[in-house]
Amino acid sequence: MCPQRLVLEHVTSRWGVLVLLVLEERSFRFSELRREIGGVSEKMLTQTLQTLERDGVVHRAAQPVIPPRVDYSLTDLGREAAAQVRALSDWTERSLDRVMQARERYDAARAATS
Repeated sequence: MCPQRLVLEHVTSRWGVLVLLVLEERSFRFSELRREIGGVSEKMLTQTLQTLERDGVVHRAAQPVIPPRVDYSLTDLGREAAAQVRALSDWTERSLDRVMQARERYDAARAATS
């Protein structure tokens, strides 16, 4: 798989998109981020964050305190990616009614031919 396709897959994955949109607001600790996203397992969030960190999109800042504190934020590259994802998210919100109408027309046409 080509590197460009892999990065696109990471940024547009189910959890990648949500991580970018949430971290666009501010930095979060792991547990805060997990609560904010909702529905993501600890394992999946960890994997997503590691992948995005490896791609240079997310910054992980571990604080040398007890108990350990780790904050996640977007890098400059991550803010660029988040802006693109935000644009797509905004388009989805603006277009949802038209998408739902298209689905209804499609389903009705399929039902008529069955």
